[in-house]
Amino acid sequence: MKIGELARETGVSVRLLRYYEEQGLLGSERTPGGHRLYGPDAPAVVRRIRTLLGAGLPTRVIAEVLDCVCGSEAEIEPCLSPMLVARLDAIDEEIHDLQGTRSSLAALVAATEGRP
Repeated sequence: MKIGELARETGVSVRLLRYYEEQGLLGSERTPGGHRLYGPDAPAVVRRIRTLLGAGLPTRVIAEVLDCVCGSEAEIEPCLSPMLVARLDAIDEEIHDLQGTRSSLAALVAATEGRP
């Protein structure tokens, strides 16, 4: 499958597909002319990458865990659960910090505008 075909099938831009390849997330073979050819599993791999990105995982982590995704895009090996729980905890902490920042900013705006 050529890169344009993969892009059309997955809805992911050619540029992003190249980026995924640069990050070691997606593999391809090269034709004698230098064109990329992807295997029949490439659309499923791209969907898995998109699912993991959507869950907030950075590409460096995805590179480590991508082989542990099984079945559908959202099924992972149980051994990855602690890492995902730790990432979820980190996100919760970020949300908590942002809520505090928002409250402080809202108080400044209210004081500036003379609101209670």
